[in-house]
Amino acid sequence: MSIVNIDVTLRDGGYRNGFNFPLSYALKHARLTVEAGFDWVEIAYRKGSLLPIPDLGLTGRGDDEFIAAVAREIGAQRVAMILHPKNITEHDLPAMYAAGARLVRIILPAKGYERGLEYIRQAREIGFGVGVNFARISQWPGRDIVEVATAATDAGAEFVYLADSNGSLSPVDTTDLTTLTKSVTGGPVGLHAHNNLGLALANAISAVAAGATWMDSSIQGMGKGPGNLIAEQWLAHLDRTDPEASTRLHLGPALELADLLLATIPEGTPSLPLPDLVLGRYDLPVEHRKELLGGNHREGIATARTLATVR
Repeated sequence: MSIVNIDVTLRDGGYRNGFNFPLSYALKHARLTVEAGFDWVEIAYRKGSLLPIPDLGLTGRGDDEFIAAVAREIGAQRVAMILHPKNITEHDLPAMYAAGARLVRIILPAKGYERGLEYIRQAREIGFGVGVNFARISQWPGRDIVEVATAATDAGAEFVYLADSNGSLSPVDTTDLTTLTKSVTGGPVGLHAHNNLGLALANAISAVAAGATWMDSSIQGMGKGPGNLIAEQWLAHLDRTDPEASTRLHLGPALELADLLLATIPEGTPSLPLPDLVLGRYDLPVEHRKELLGGNHREGIATARTLATVR
């Protein structure tokens, strides 16, 4: 089974450093990612993430000039972007394509997703490869997955990503969600794993066993909170277990890139902030993180338990 691999370090890792990757680093990162065999490099959000962030850096804006610079470095056929429909207008997708992006992922909510469907159709007409991301999938009822996946596929989405934004899925959960989504769309399914509970790799393996064929990962796991599926671990796993993958994926450049990240970007150092572990345990989004901060972990856990109950 051939896995399409997307490196999301520059985008999701931006939550750690305000998206302030220097252009020189971003270009080196993209080049080494391609050398490692990744199919796509997701380089930025277009015009911001879900919530406003002051002084948004390079990979949170996704300006045309940045897209063009990366496309010159690695070729447009490797450049991916992601966006929230609420942040863009009908002019953004044509501008992104002209600058050199060729894959776009559109984040859809469980409710109020209709505007996103319009952008799926527009992106397909322009010539993009188009997928959708279901954020905070651990909180989606099955009926919403069926409804939105059907609508997105009918609008032209070529694949559906299950995003474990809260980092709370188990391998069993991941198997069930992947199986459900594939049964609805009949098309490719992907996983965007977060590592709050240390289960990102196990969830990735379970997703693939259930039929997922797209996978996100990041160098050193750099991403929101405790981060994502660790790219170096994932490539090493595929190299051991997938003969086809071992011919096109190269662990050496990924390890070189890990060294470069740690030497260049201080926030790239792996960590497991304790509040994020608690968020994962109680399936809470990052917006509740501040309520769990402080020295009294027992009070933080009690707060999380209460928030999960009233959610």
